[in-house]
Amino acid sequence: MTPLPALWMLGMLTKRQIPKGRFTIAAKHHITIAEIYETELVDIEKAIAHYEQSADYYKGEESNSSANKCLLKVAAYAAQLEQYQKAIEIYEQVGANTMDNPLLKYSAKDYFFKAALCHFIVDELNAKLALEKYEEMFPAFTDSRECKLLKKLLEAHEEQNSEAYTEAVKEFDSISRLDQWLTTMLLRIKKSIQGDGEGDGDLK
Repeated sequence: MTPLPALWMLGMLTKRQIPKGRFTIAAKHHITIAEIYETELVDIEKAIAHYEQSADYYKGEESNSSANKCLLKVAAYAAQLEQYQKAIEIYEQVGANTMDNPLLKYSAKDYFFKAALCHFIVDELNAKLALEKYEEMFPAFTDSRECKLLKKLLEAHEEQNSEAYTEAVKEFDSISRLDQWLTTMLLRIKKSIQGDGEGDGDLK
């Protein structure tokens, strides 16, 4: 069983109180606390705070890959809590950090895709401008299935065409299965199409 009091005490320490070289240990403790808030206590706001703290400690040790993993957790939860600007900033930051890395650049398209979806939920024009920016920053994004889907969704949304929107999502899902996070975001966008009259909505 996890020694919760000990973990909580470590979680309360500030960065100044932890010797450099021990940040990785502190980061792992914050991840453990975050996971407890995720699964056992179901307090996502507190889980976010501890993942952010963990990312900060990893950055202190220049463990950028580990920091990014924590930040991506933060972004996913922030979007679920409708904190879209926070999610966008993280996805854009991680995307920019990975797009020039030969080993990681393939993942950059996913981060820009998720950032664009968050923009889309807030405002269609924001999503269009963001998409243009991501294509300029990362030309490989243009030929990705994610970018092509975004363009179809923007067109369907502009035309207020719920059927075209659903068809574009189904086509994408038939090749790249949508996870729960993407399904949730896509449904939130679809609800803004007038006459969608499907209650909680459906993408099938």
